[in-house]
Amino acid sequence: MKGCEAIGEAAIHAGCRLFFGYPITPQNEIPEYMSGRLPQVGGVFLQAESEVAASNMLYGAAGAGCRCFTSSSSPGISLMMEGMSYMAGAELPVVIVNIMRGGPGLGGILPSQSDYFQATKGGGHGDYRVLVLAPSTVQEAADLMIEAFDLADKYRNPVMMLGDGLIGQMMEPVEFRKNIDPSDLPAKPWATTGCGGRQRNIINSLYLKPEELEDHNWHLAAKYREMAKEVRHATYKADGDMDVLVVAYGTVARIARTAIDSLEEKGIKVGLFRPVTLFPYPTDALLQTAARARRVLVTELSTGQMVEDVRAAIAGRRPVEFYGRVGGMVMTAEELAGQIEKLAQAAVV
Repeated sequence: MKGCEAIGEAAIHAGCRLFFGYPITPQNEIPEYMSGRLPQVGGVFLQAESEVAASNMLYGAAGAGCRCFTSSSSPGISLMMEGMSYMAGAELPVVIVNIMRGGPGLGGILPSQSDYFQATKGGGHGDYRVLVLAPSTVQEAADLMIEAFDLADKYRNPVMMLGDGLIGQMMEPVEFRKNIDPSDLPAKPWATTGCGGRQRNIINSLYLKPEELEDHNWHLAAKYREMAKEVRHATYKADGDMDVLVVAYGTVARIARTAIDSLEEKGIKVGLFRPVTLFPYPTDALLQTAARARRVLVTELSTGQMVEDVRAAIAGRRPVEFYGRVGGMVMTAEELAGQIEKLAQAAVV
């Protein structure tokens, strides 16, 4: 399946029966797939009149206790940022998929990773955070998509799946290992499902008394600290001493693995550290892994965004270099291997 199609099918296996969205390349295969698939399982696909409208439809559906999601790409996600802040403030579990394209502005339709700041640092207004998951294969995208719905419900908070255009468009074998019936999902006693026999529920993010708003913000901050326990990462050939540790996520991590394999034949010791959660960031694990390397190379499809979190984690204990491509240009494994080899030689000197 294409990555976009696998993401849509995984949402159905997660018990999601509602999709609200608006088309934008390179994620159009998600709404296209959902428009045909959801009616087959008793669900509803609705193409909203805009991304702003879609985000507010999510607010209503999630507030009623339904598993729902949307997908978009870069400028479309920007339009959803106000709604995302509202949903985080009202503590609503939703899943948002961003298949990134180049920017800023309209940019282009080719792959990019330049929405890292937008995803991990808030993006919208106010003190809020969302869990951010970054798959590097179609299978992982499917697995993480199912998990995203469980995490959203667990923390009553938006969860974002962040993939670049390559993840959305590539085709790979995929297996769906879980199939949840919506009727088997845990009850949501906080949802607006009718107040017969119970106290009324109100879904809201407005607090006109500053004392109440402060209490609410500290409550959310405590929840975000709990969310930090969901940190995930993966490594490749990073168990022993290394000349260079490469840090990359998503598609770029796949390119890095190929580059690392090619350098092994030259006797250059290189490992890979791949964050799977971008928020929370696997800071402690990265620091421990980087301690075994002489230098660190962060590589991204951006002018340098995740590199700031890497430098903060390593805190000057190792030199951190950056290599990126932007505008829809994607580095080759040979190109990246050349950058790594230069650093490895500098480390020896």
